[in-house]
Amino acid sequence: MVDLRHTRTLLAAGVLLAGLAAVAVAGDDEQFVYSGFAGAPLTLDGTAVITPSGLLELTNGTAQLKGHAVHPAPLRFRRSPGGGPVRSFSASFVFGIIPAYADLSGHGIVFFVGNNSFSTALPSQYLGFLNDKNNGNASNHIFGVELDTIRSTEFNDPNDNHVGIDVNSLTSAAVTPAGYYDDGAGGAFRNLSLISAKPMQVWVDYDGETTQINVFLAPFKMAKPSKPLVSAKQNLSDVLVDPAYVGFSSATGTVKSLHYVLGWSFAMDAPAPTINLAALPKLPRFGPKPRSKVMEIVLPIATAATVLAVVAVAVVLVRRRLKYAEIREDWEVEFGPHRFTYKDLFHATEGFKTKRLLGIGGFGRVYKGVLPKSKLEVAVKRVSHESRQGIKEFVAEVVSIGRLRHRNLVQLLGYCRRKGELLLVYDYMPNGSLDKYLYGGNKEESEKAPTATLDWVQRFRIIKGVASGLLYIHEDWEQVVIHRDIKASNVLLDADMNARLGDFGLARLYDHGADPQTTHVVGTMGYLAPELARSGKASPLTDVFAFGAFILEVVCGRRPVEQAMADNRMMLVDWVLEHWQGEKLAEVVDARLEGKYDADEAALALKLGLLCSHPLPGARPSMRQVMQYLDGDMPFPELTPAHLSFSMLALMRSEGFDSFVMSGSHASTSTALSVGTMTGLSGGR
Repeated sequence: MVDLRHTRTLLAAGVLLAGLAAVAVAGDDEQFVYSGFAGAPLTLDGTAVITPSGLLELTNGTAQLKGHAVHPAPLRFRRSPGGGPVRSFSASFVFGIIPAYADLSGHGIVFFVGNNSFSTALPSQYLGFLNDKNNGNASNHIFGVELDTIRSTEFNDPNDNHVGIDVNSLTSAAVTPAGYYDDGAGGAFRNLSLISAKPMQVWVDYDGETTQINVFLAPFKMAKPSKPLVSAKQNLSDVLVDPAYVGFSSATGTVKSLHYVLGWSFAMDAPAPTINLAALPKLPRFGPKPRSKVMEIVLPIATAATVLAVVAVAVVLVRRRLKYAEIREDWEVEFGPHRFTYKDLFHATEGFKTKRLLGIGGFGRVYKGVLPKSKLEVAVKRVSHESRQGIKEFVAEVVSIGRLRHRNLVQLLGYCRRKGELLLVYDYMPNGSLDKYLYGGNKEESEKAPTATLDWVQRFRIIKGVASGLLYIHEDWEQVVIHRDIKASNVLLDADMNARLGDFGLARLYDHGADPQTTHVVGTMGYLAPELARSGKASPLTDVFAFGAFILEVVCGRRPVEQAMADNRMMLVDWVLEHWQGEKLAEVVDARLEGKYDADEAALALKLGLLCSHPLPGARPSMRQVMQYLDGDMPFPELTPAHLSFSMLALMRSEGFDSFVMSGSHASTSTALSVGTMTGLSGGR
């Protein structure tokens, strides 16, 4: 019995020594090799651990965390302390990434040479390597090779499966999709998926004389390719400080993944030692295990039981749904249009990606989408929780637009409510908003504006289109709808450049013949009728006032209120009126038309804009009269400047608007047409 115990002790000691020999071989502290990491004296932090099987596990599947593993002793990368060029070095390692899903992982692994302090590094796209403050700083003194499985556009990543050479920055000095050049197939390029859950080998070589960096990637147990995957010329003598550490960094983001290193070798001034691939530990299994004979018998029974359970649950859910089907908010039952699923909208906008963003406004963000089944292009407005619009205005918009049907109104197709998130789905208008086509006066706006200029035929058709839409909501629909925010940015253009009035978030409804309720003064500077300050009561005639400013805006190519108008004037209506008095009305027409317009139509539009912008609501025409003027069904009376004697400021003061004017509100404060002249033009209203 004594001899047997002694023999067992010797055998155990022999196994331990053999394992340690497989873990690390060091000659003169300038090279090492780890064929598995059981007992390896690595410095670990974060989520990094060495598993019982000898795997170096950098991340453990927890979201938004980082892990690091560093060779314990720093290495001398220069021959003379404190000076000289960085010496040649070579590294090799075998890694594997176990994704959370078959086609999605996050984020990747970085092999680095530099400092070993990552306390301020961030997870996710920063890979536990750098952070948003120091990324790109020369003071980092760090070099890395990234194996990244998520595309980060801020770092100019080519795709979500790439290998890059990083110098002080995650914006790679050189980067390429993951793969290798197959020597056995004449050097043909083969793609490799970094998240295949299979081991792969990487070689990193730096030549101190030529400053050439070469990175090779190949499937497990394949020889090192003769052609590198990615290369860069970079003098690391300007980057690294001496001594420096070597190791690995990895991190997860929202998607949980597992990152492993199976073996690792490194050498100064020589090829990296060969890793004993046969001694490496196995990666954890990814995917379903093979079914046993027992499972072949049990599985059908379990499947049948599962089906019965699902049917039972479905019956319960259907009964419960039927039981509570009528318990919905009143406005949703009465006015709610088709309701979209959040899943359909998520896929339609590719997860609400930034590249799908059409614009950002006070109501939230608007994204372009393509519905999965119908392939219909739509615009999805995603109202944020911080939006000033909120649930009340969301309801108003659904109620207002959901049942309106007119060729010059943006059609609301449906909506979605999910976990407090509010989403509206509209017809997609491919040519965007009208204001982008009107303003090119300064450099910033010229860069944003399309290159094409609207011709006169298009502009006049746009004016008539918006007027037709307003006539419909004011008089022809079952209720009166007051838009309250008519302006160029709320007029969208379809594929044929036809105008569609949109954004009914501030709209108010009331029955025909009823008196609209007093509301808060809302709208945009330059479009607000002066009576709103006195009564706070919006009406169809306040929409007419805004439409008048809109007409002048389209004809002149200028905003209703500008700080840099000619003669230091702010109000567009004053500027047009003065030119009309001076018999120079043609000079206010947008110069970009280069004189190519119908003079009679332009004069009609300008005078109609002035008429609609009259400070007294009784002097303005209705939208039906506006359409009759524009269609030529009613002659427009001749305007003469003979009776111009009132300024708008004086007129408004006589009507009790002093506080509105002096408070710096949005109405005009200068010259306007006389009451008698304008009243005559409105058909004696």
